[in-house]
Formats: sequence, C-alpha cells, structure tokens
Amino acid sequence: MDTNVVIVGAGPAGLAIGACLKKAGLDFVILEKAHEVAPAWRRHYRRLHLHTVKSFSSLPYMPFPKAYPRYVPREKVVAYLDAYAERFELRPRFGETVKSIRREDGRFVVETAAHTLSARHVVIATGNNAEPIVPSLRGIEAFKGRRLHSADYTEAAPFAGQSVLIVGMGNTGAEIALDLAETGARPTLSVRNGVHIVPRELFGVPIQMVGIASRPMPQAVNDKLFPIILDLALGKLRKYGIVRPREGILKQIDAGRIPVIDVGTVAAIKSGAIKVAPDIKRFTEHGAIFVDGRQAEFDSVILATGYRPAYEKFLPAELRPSKSGVTRRASELGLYLVGFHNPVTGLLREIGIEALAVAADIARRGASRRSQL
Repeated sequence: MDTNVVIVGAGPAGLAIGACLKKAGLDFVILEKAHEVAPAWRRHYRRLHLHTVKSFSSLPYMPFPKAYPRYVPREKVVAYLDAYAERFELRPRFGETVKSIRREDGRFVVETAAHTLSARHVVIATGNNAEPIVPSLRGIEAFKGRRLHSADYTEAAPFAGQSVLIVGMGNTGAEIALDLAETGARPTLSVRNGVHIVPRELFGVPIQMVGIASRPMPQAVNDKLFPIILDLALGKLRKYGIVRPREGILKQIDAGRIPVIDVGTVAAIKSGAIKVAPDIKRFTEHGAIFVDGRQAEFDSVILATGYRPAYEKFLPAELRPSKSGVTRRASELGLYLVGFHNPVTGLLREIGIEALAVAADIARRGASRRSQL
C-alpha cells in the first residue's frame, strides 16, 4: 500500500498530526497497535488530571469544551480525544504493531505483522510512555508482598490500610502517594536523588503560564530566582527529606526531566500523611533497608520508575531524528518525532505546536517536489 505519510501511534500526538495533515489536504495512514485511540490515557490512574490549564492544552483546531474544568480529569481527556478523532474523521488502522521501518529507493517501507506500507514521510507519535521501566533493585525478588509498576496502578482502594512503598518521586509517584494517603493507606516515598517541585499554581497563577512567561528569560536568571520563589510558595523542604538537584529547573527540563507539579503531596508530607525515605539499599522479605540504615516493613511496593519511548525496537539508529518536532535532519529525511518533548509549559500544548509545524513542513516539501517535475 502506498501513502504520503504513515503516522505511528493514535494517541494525542498521532491524532493531532492526522488532523493537521487532513487540513492540509494530504493523505496519510495512522497505525495503532491497540484497538482504540489514546490507549495510554485510558490506562492512567483514575485520579489523574491535566497539570496544565485547558485553554493551553487542547489540540489544533478544537478547544476543550467550555463546560470542562480548568484542569481536565482523565476521563474527560479521553472523551475529548474520542471526539477529536470523530471531528476530523480520523480512522486509525487498529491492531497494527509496527515491526520495522527502513529506507528504500527514496521512500520508507513500514512493516507491520500483517502489512507492508510505502510512504514518502513517517511520523513517530508513540510518546515517551510506551514501555514501563522496571529497574533491577537489590533483593526485590525476596519481597513477599504485592509488587507492581505504576503503569498497573488504577486506584487506591485495594491498598486501604496498607503500608505502601512508592519507589520514585516523579509526577506519577508523588500523585499516587497522595491518592493512597487520602484513601487510608500509609505511603512512603523513596526519593533517590534531588527533585524539583513546583506548585500547580504559583500565588494563584497556573505554573504553566509562569513557565511560558519566564521561558524567554536567561536560564541563569530563572535558575537563581525560582528556588527563592518556590521556598516562599512551598516552604523549605530539606527538613522533610526532599532536596533540590544541583542542576536548575530549566537545565533539567532541557535534559528531559520535568519537575514534580504539586497538587497536594507537599502538604501531605508536611502533615506526616506521606513519609519520605532515601534510596533503597536492598529489599527484605517484608520491607526494605534504606541507604541511611533505617528499615521499614511494607505490605506493597509500587515502582513509579518511569517509562521509555521504545521506538528503537522498530526504528534503526541511522533514521532517528535528534529531537522532537521539525529539525533540518528530520525535514531532509522525511521522518519526524511528535510528542517527545515535555516542557513545563505543557506536553499537549507542545504536541499542538509540533503537529502544525510538521504538517506544514511535509506540505512544503511536497509542493517543492511538484514544482520540480
């Protein structure tokens, strides 16, 4: 089968680039290994809300409904993405797992388990959360309690009354700990390294808008001012076991590490509802020993240890763009990443910006080819 563009993934990024290509009058095929759009959003834990405001988080050409709250909950994000696919008549080919992508005679050959497609352009839109990371933790096999990755966590009810260790304090770990604390569990967060924490709203202003406004400022100025401002907003957290990394917030964001956006976890830590522990030295049958020598028993362990993109399984190194969006190499090659840059200004906002730019670049290159004929 021949097409102009193959889009891999039918999450927010895949749907956004599909809508932008349709607006540009370009033909494309969306391949999705699941059997529905936005499968990752459907799997997320139930209490999840967007950390960014709805007015700056919608996809191109279709804002969130006015009736939606400022911070949209998971189930309404899913409903919006379903409606988005219907609005732009996006019909992904479901159950199509991409096995390989290669370059052949100036085009891309995309192989799935059942089909072969040929395309001038490819857009990888599978996202950063394609595959859970399960690290090797000393003694974890000896632990006799319940153990799961945060990808398999849906709600706190099954853990009510339990002592639960959450390994990792990213946004997911921090919010799961809060969910557990609010539902009668006794959570402990193991924080391996320093972590930057920002409030969802800074003195009443959404942190996303603060990030947008401060982004043009020199990085050194931001990195000097933010710790002072955040100490005023959140208090000094070192006494609770939370230290900041040596690298500033913006430098970490540029390296792909988004700060924790606090929605109540800090207050729960201060009140003692959530405990904080350092890195784990090793697990025991009934708990863990931490690097500072303290020990504790736990009923369950939740690994909030992140995800990886996993497109390296089907995309050889020589074809991989250096970063998300339109780059010179991506444009020349005709292979793009969309949705792999997650700034504090918002992933969905960035997806919209990238999708518009990639669709425009594909249209421009198509027009250039036609003018040369």
